[in-house]
Amino acid sequence: MFVAPDPGRMRLRNSARAVIGVAAAVAAAEVCGLSLTASITGGLAALLALFTVLDGTVRAQRVTTALLPLAGFPVLALATTLHGVAPARDLAFLAVVFAGVYARRWGPRGHALGIFGFMMFFVTQFLHALPAQLPELYAAVGLALLAAATVRYVLWPIERRTPPPAAPPGLPGTGLARPTTRQAFQATAACAFALAIGQAVSDDRWYWAVGTSWWIFVNTASRGETLVRGFRRVLGTVTGIAAGLLIAVPLHGAPAPTAALVAVCVFGIFYTAAPSYSWMMFFVTVMAGLLYGLLGVLHPGLLLLRFQETAIGAIGAALAVVLVLPVTTHAANNAWIQRALHCVRASTAAALDRLAGNPDADPAPHAAELELLLGRVRMALAPLVHPLSPLRARKARARQVLVLLDDCAREVRGLVAVAADPQASHDARLAAACWRVEAAVEALTAPRGVEEAEFRPTPLPPAPAEPALAHLHGLEHALVALATPLRTDPRAPLVISA
Repeated sequence: MFVAPDPGRMRLRNSARAVIGVAAAVAAAEVCGLSLTASITGGLAALLALFTVLDGTVRAQRVTTALLPLAGFPVLALATTLHGVAPARDLAFLAVVFAGVYARRWGPRGHALGIFGFMMFFVTQFLHALPAQLPELYAAVGLALLAAATVRYVLWPIERRTPPPAAPPGLPGTGLARPTTRQAFQATAACAFALAIGQAVSDDRWYWAVGTSWWIFVNTASRGETLVRGFRRVLGTVTGIAAGLLIAVPLHGAPAPTAALVAVCVFGIFYTAAPSYSWMMFFVTVMAGLLYGLLGVLHPGLLLLRFQETAIGAIGAALAVVLVLPVTTHAANNAWIQRALHCVRASTAAALDRLAGNPDADPAPHAAELELLLGRVRMALAPLVHPLSPLRARKARARQVLVLLDDCAREVRGLVAVAADPQASHDARLAAACWRVEAAVEALTAPRGVEEAEFRPTPLPPAPAEPALAHLHGLEHALVALATPLRTDPRAPLVISA
């Protein structure tokens, strides 16, 4: 987690900015004299605005941030109004779940709005908000979004110099085969199970089971991904509960140390979200314990109940993804791998243009997008490389693919760094090396019959001393090596040639 690649230190800067944004939102609520419930709601709204708005341009991000109240305010009103009417509240919650997941078909904006709407319903259950508190909740959320937007787009506009990479959209499909439609039914079924069983365990804290089921379906596309994500969520929750017993319980809600530790948790959530879902859930769980301490309701039994509800939600997600419109991982794996390879080619071409003297060519956004795509590849292949996976041949292929794609990403990062040096020279051999990289990518992403006829790996020359050529040579070597695991039959043992 701590040595994971962080091009341009984007994760570090984004995490630090998130702490400032959330702190500003809470401070604004406190200065305005709002209640603790409203301040916590504002802080969570700011966190969501900074965490979920991932449009491909800064302008689009601003629009999405401005639209968040349109998704959140009606849900807040609905949730507080139905707070004491359990059957209607439960049906409304499930309707919000379905709509929130279905909205992902409209890309990053629909994804962010869907999450924000769901979490506004969730937070009213978490804080037991009542209709009389609705005006100050509106005020807190409005102040929070304004504070988060000011920090993000005015005070610390990180994306102004480094354009944000577009979040990789879901894989295409139609009808019930479309991932968003399928997931909407799966998530609703999982949340219905979690709601029913969660309420049987606890009338007061059942919403943790629903929240677990919901978040397990975020950024997953296959049965295997969802099952692994559920396992990691439970693992992160268990470790977070253990830390909560040692940290949050002894504090007894003391404001100053609790606020400081919440800031640490916010930083940890943002910094670990990309490389480790388990660590992110660790920080989420510790933060939840600290907030319960502020509300004066924290005790060891509550943390145990949190684990029980999390397990119920994970079981609900597992049952839904297996029984409701299930989809296997093979097609999704190949699609994400191909998209990563195409991004490698785009990064290489942009770097070559930059070295050739084109000032408008910028390979950095392509390199940042490659990191996101590799994260999706790792998520897609996680079920195959999991220690409990019994599929040895597929595990070997998946591990080899991950190693070689990481090699590609490392060489791309090095090539981008060389291209950014104004003193770097353009060697005439770069064009030929770039062409070989493009040919290798085309061969790996072509239909199987075409690639076998056209791709004939040739012995590679010794690595040159010129930095750019050395990175291109390493990239070509990794791409040639990828032919073996990507062409091997999934059920056949992987034989790696020397």
